[in-house]
Amino acid sequence: MRSRKLLLLAIACTWAMGASAQWQWVDKDGRKVFSDRPPPQDVPEKNILKQPHTLGRAAPAAAPASAAAAPQISGKDKQLEDNKAKADAAEAAKKKAEEDRMARARADNCARAKRAKAALAPGQLVGHVNAQGERGYMDDATRAAELRRADEVIASDCR
Repeated sequence: MRSRKLLLLAIACTWAMGASAQWQWVDKDGRKVFSDRPPPQDVPEKNILKQPHTLGRAAPAAAPASAAAAPQISGKDKQLEDNKAKADAAEAAKKKAEEDRMARARADNCARAKRAKAALAPGQLVGHVNAQGERGYMDDATRAAELRRADEVIASDCR
């Protein structure tokens, strides 16, 4: 059991070895700079305070060669652009569906208002149920108010 703990401790200690591969130098303004990449070529050797033990000063010269061999990055992520296009298309479809739903609701309101206006034609008795649940007939003032309300709905929803 004790040997397992020692093994785990040794693994944990070697895990931090990557942190020792750090560069430290003083830039032209006198600030200390810490990085995992070598300093620029214009930094004099005397300003380099710490460098990884496995790499020498020749490492910066090798870095541009590997960068030149790497493919050029256009600055745009194709997958990100595709995802954005899909999200925009989904948003547009959602907006269109909402507009269609609202158009159907307006058409339904228009049809109901036209039927109500036809049913409220003068000269006919129109029955209704009041707030207490009693049946009765509309008087002329109530009929005129209902006709005005139907006309407003027709004006707003029947285009």
